[in-house]
This record gives sequence, structure tokens and C-alpha cells, in this order.
Amino acid sequence: MSATIESVDAILVDIPTIRPHQLSMTTMGVQTMVIVRIKDSDGREGLGEATTIGGLAYGPESPEGIKLTIDHYFKPQLLGQPADALNTLRVALNRSSRGNNLAKSAIETALLDLFGKRLNQPLAALLGGALHTHLPVLWTLASGDTQRDIDEAKQLIAERRHCDFKLKIGSRALMDDVRHVAAIKAALGDQASVRVDVNQAWDEATAARGMAELQAAGIDLVEQPTPLKDFSALARLSAKFHIPILADESLADATDMYNLAAAGFSGAVALKIAKAGGPLRVLEQAAVARAAGIGLYGGTMLEGTIGTAASLHAWSTLETLHWGTEMFGPLLMKDDIVVQPLKFHDNGVELPTGPGLGIEIDEDKLARYQRK
Repeated sequence: MSATIESVDAILVDIPTIRPHQLSMTTMGVQTMVIVRIKDSDGREGLGEATTIGGLAYGPESPEGIKLTIDHYFKPQLLGQPADALNTLRVALNRSSRGNNLAKSAIETALLDLFGKRLNQPLAALLGGALHTHLPVLWTLASGDTQRDIDEAKQLIAERRHCDFKLKIGSRALMDDVRHVAAIKAALGDQASVRVDVNQAWDEATAARGMAELQAAGIDLVEQPTPLKDFSALARLSAKFHIPILADESLADATDMYNLAAAGFSGAVALKIAKAGGPLRVLEQAAVARAAGIGLYGGTMLEGTIGTAASLHAWSTLETLHWGTEMFGPLLMKDDIVVQPLKFHDNGVELPTGPGLGIEIDEDKLARYQRK
């Protein structure tokens, strides 16, 4: 007889960042994670995480709202149900609640972690098996200070921790941003890939001018230059420039991916388990992107170790990640709530081993950072 779900807990955890993390819409000094713990009748526990960027400044789900959704809407539906009936539970949650993909992602991750522990198999094995055990990871330079960003990048290159960098722009005047980015690219030269993330800050005319300048400066990729719902602008800009566009906020799931490809977009997509609704759902989106000839990139919501590990298990099953990953979330936080942190080295990170996610909670650290 299969085990049943006995408890579902959603815990708010606040961890300071190592430095202010500047985006076009806000600046972060603390990252809030919603840690989900699902226990079954055999005493096993599955872990999940729902994390967003900058609260409601970024998207429609806040950490507090995610906890409320799980506590008051998802938990009653899950208690007493077979813990290994993943598809049945996913369909039931989707029928009873619209959207709320971040909350659903945490639940799906916890159920997969629980199932992996029951079978004594890593999560990647449940998704078909890992093709990669070490994945490339870029770093975001987001201090806003040109020389500080250059020094930080050069140090990370020397340490072989990262060789690809992303710059958050869009909060300043266009040419101020361009000069900032161009100076960093000139200082790093060919030893590093430099990309930018505009976080929807430009209209199409500004994006056209900005992309022309960035293309001339040798920038490799421009992430989400225009507002998320303007698929036609992304398609026109992708046809106009040879510098690729990375679609991020525009895409939540496989349907969005299909619609953007049908609009004529070419470029790449930032896959995120949180936006898609979980590891299983994000791989559906990746399949549509591959069919449309659109490049893949392992994106992050700046998750901690639990959410990052779940993403890594999904990315490990993809044959080609054309633009690598940005799974650096745990490195942005001053501390961690797990027993064994992820191993970052050689410009990337190792896929965790062990059943499920391969991650264990540090109870003392969790108690220290749990919101009271």
C-alpha cells in the first residue's frame, strides 16, 4: 500500500544577500524563500522551495501570498492523498486553482523529492536520467558601479568560479547603461561572455537603439528588453539584430513558448521551474522550444539551495543548454539552511547526488532564519 501525505508545511525564510542586488524595478538586500516540507505516513519528507525576485515588484506572487495559498488552498487537497500520485495531484491542483505557478512548483518539487527518496533514486532519474553532472553557471554583476563590477568579474575569472557574466540594466538612462556595459566588456575582453538583462524596462524604440549600441559593444545576449506581453516586439527585434534576445518574463509555460515562436521569435528562452509550475512542467516548455529551434538557458528566480537543486536536476536531462545556466542563487546569500551546500567550481556547479534532490535541511539554520 502506498504511503499517504500526512503533513504539508510552508515556512518563510529570510536570508540577507552578500550585497545589494540591483534590478530595473527594485533593489534586493534580503531574499525570502518559502520552504515546503511534505511528510508521508512512512516518515519520509520531501522538500520544495518557492522563491521570487523582489516580491510583488517582479510578479504576481509574493512569498507571503505563496504561503497563504499553500496553507489554505493546497494543503487540504493534499492531506490523506497517495504521496506517489504526482500526476493526479498536479491535475487536481490545476483544476481547483488558476495560476499560482510558484506555489505549485514548490509542491511538485517536494512530491518529486519524496518520490525519489521512496525509490532511492535521484530526482533526475525520475525525469529520464542526467546527461550532465556538472553544469555551467554565470554570475550577475549588479552593484551598478562600473569599476566594482570589473574588479568582481576579474576576481571570479581568476578563481575559475565564473567566466560568463550578466549585467542588470534599465534603471538608468539608456546611454549611461550602454557606457557601463561597454566599459565592462572592454575590460574583460574575450576571456568572458557578457550579457545584459533589461527586465522589461524599455519600449520597442528604446530597445532598438539599445540593442544596436550593445551589438556594437560586443555584448552576447539581451534578456527581456520589452514588456512581457508584447510578443510582437520581441519577434520584430529578434529579426532586426543578430545579437540574440533571451525571452524571460514573457514565458511562463509551454503555451507561452508556442505562441512566442508562432509570432516569429527566434533567440533563446530562460527556463524557470518556478514560472512553469515545477520541474515536470518546465521540461514541457523546453520540448516546445527545441521543436521551434529556440535556444535553452537554465534560469533562476534567485532560489536557495533547494530550488536551485531542483532546477539542476531538470537542466541535467537536457541535451544542450545553449546559453548555460544562472543557478548562482545560493552564492548570493550570506548563509544557507542545508547541511551540505552545492559545490561550485570550474565555472559551474555539480549536480547533487543522493535520493530525491540530494539535499538535507540544517534544522538549526532553518530555525535561525525562519520568519517569526
